[in-house]
Amino acid sequence: MELRTIEILLDKYFNAETTIAEEQDLKLYFSSHNVAPHLEQYKPLFGYFSNEGKQQFDKPLPLKAKKRYGAWISVAASVVLLGGMLTLYNSEQASQDELGTFQDPEVAFKETQKALNMLSKNVNVGMSSVHYVTGEYEKSKETIFKEVKEKK
Repeated sequence: MELRTIEILLDKYFNAETTIAEEQDLKLYFSSHNVAPHLEQYKPLFGYFSNEGKQQFDKPLPLKAKKRYGAWISVAASVVLLGGMLTLYNSEQASQDELGTFQDPEVAFKETQKALNMLSKNVNVGMSSVHYVTGEYEKSKETIFKEVKEKK
């Protein structure tokens, strides 16, 4: 090929404007032995694909059979499911035994008062925490706004 044509194709190649046929012409030119001295630097670029295409992978690949865990997973899932069902059944039995009805209205009233008293204590503990957090928030807010006012 003419040297000027190769240079034009190289410019097009580096601008990503070449066709496949033009790239084949470049590969053919650079694989020959009569490459112009100032274009020798591009020879490895176009020779790379032809050299790499000839390589063969010759190392042995160890083939291991895949272990099948499907059977064990299904057994384990069955055991977990059965255990969960037994736990649920036992907890329902226990809750039915503990939360029976009272025959005596006075005993029922006292048990209800105990339950409401316990609920009230727990709510009061929670409210004291809320009051503490609210107080800390107000202190922090005042400190921040004092600093902002002082900077102005």
